[in-house]
Amino acid sequence: MLARKSSLVITVLIVGDIRLYRDGLARLLDRDDRVKVVGTAEGLDHAMERIQQSQPRVVLLDMAMPDSLTAAKTILAECSDVQIVALAVPEVSRDVIACAEAGVAGYVPRQGSLEDLISTLESVDRGEFRCSPHIAASLLRRVAKLAAERGRGPESAHLTLRELEIVGLIDRGMSNKEIAGRLGIELATAKNHVHNILEKLHVHRRGEAAARVRHRLPRRSALRRTPVREG
Repeated sequence: MLARKSSLVITVLIVGDIRLYRDGLARLLDRDDRVKVVGTAEGLDHAMERIQQSQPRVVLLDMAMPDSLTAAKTILAECSDVQIVALAVPEVSRDVIACAEAGVAGYVPRQGSLEDLISTLESVDRGEFRCSPHIAASLLRRVAKLAAERGRGPESAHLTLRELEIVGLIDRGMSNKEIAGRLGIELATAKNHVHNILEKLHVHRRGEAAARVRHRLPRRSALRRTPVREG
């Protein structure tokens, strides 16, 4: 059966640590005119390079890869325009919720077909989350629990003084590299602080973190605020 025509092709980058898997999936997707594979990557560092080079709309991330959740969080924290679809996810509440909390926009279960993957890509492109009623109910329960926890006090109260300082620098438009230079710390340390901030505030983007605690920052930070760069 011929694939239906789409007015806007979805560009994807495939990330996984098994080359045969990456190349095979790329070949299959290349047969469908709704999707364009702009590249593959074998790990996080390579993925970050390819994202900067090819600017995909969606990253297909193999969740069987070691530290895949960390990779998802890092990609979303540093690449503001990309969305992630998780591949080979066990369709149980715990695993799907973990993916959702990492910021993925959609997932394909281990038993999913190629057509399931295409449908998920199209759903993500429309801003929809495709899942079973059981998973939807689990996600709603998780959201309700988080809402109750957040109502107990301001989230920024859990940030350290150093983390609040870094949020202030993010709010002034500084990149991770600029923050590291300003504070005299290693770039990796600055990135680690940013990741901890995102975790504590339950957000996925640097700009969201800055906006969430902006009212608690010193006035001088607000006066000098510039657009936040995601990276």
